[in-house]
Amino acid sequence: MFERANAIIGFRISDLMFGGTDDDLKQTKVTQPAIFLHSTILAKSLTDFAPEGVAGHSLGEFSALVAAGAMDFEDGLRLVIARANAMQKACELKPSTMAAIIGLPDEKVQEVCASIDDVVVPANYNCPGQLVISGSMEGIEKACELLKEAGARRALPLKVGGAFHSPLMEPARVELAEAIEKTTFKTPVCPIYQNVDAKPTSNPDTIKKNLIAQLTSPVRWTATVQNMVADGFDTYIEVGPGNVLQGLVKKIQPEASLASA
Repeated sequence: MFERANAIIGFRISDLMFGGTDDDLKQTKVTQPAIFLHSTILAKSLTDFAPEGVAGHSLGEFSALVAAGAMDFEDGLRLVIARANAMQKACELKPSTMAAIIGLPDEKVQEVCASIDDVVVPANYNCPGQLVISGSMEGIEKACELLKEAGARRALPLKVGGAFHSPLMEPARVELAEAIEKTTFKTPVCPIYQNVDAKPTSNPDTIKKNLIAQLTSPVRWTATVQNMVADGFDTYIEVGPGNVLQGLVKKIQPEASLASA
């Protein structure tokens, strides 16, 4: 799979993943494909495991779709490359950023964001009390001030290249939509809970529509896990680099059984 990826990407990303520097891995053309590869290859190694449902956080939705058989590995990689390039272009159009807000109810964060006369919106509903906002540099700065005044324990600007999952990603959404429309999607082996609405679906047309909307819509991870719990899921295996999602799941559903691939 690494060699197939090297051929599609046009350079040996496998060499960078195994022996590259931090600076190598931080390049836009490397970071997103590398995480996708790490996740999909790990999922492929789980040969005796059949998921009953899948979900992915932002970029992770693409590897989740491949793991569930909704699209081919090669098509998923091509979309991730197109996504990274489109997002980079959108970031260069207008300086923008994101910030993590800790210790406030989602409703309060939404209320403050809506009160600001600039682009600033909730972007990642990660778990109760942890929400990432996204927008213009000025909008995020103002929002952080107001949210601290409103009682946030922390309002921490993030080291990211742009305002992901916000209206400022509209040029990227349009560009990526073209690539998604040309991609063949199949009925997955199990439902996928998508970021846009946190609901399970196995319909290829719905999957495609939601994937197009993802770049400018918030990641509804809290609701995703809550819906999976309501549907009877009690064991979650994180497939990818690190264990961030296990930590979020534990905060949403303390009784969940967690593991890494």
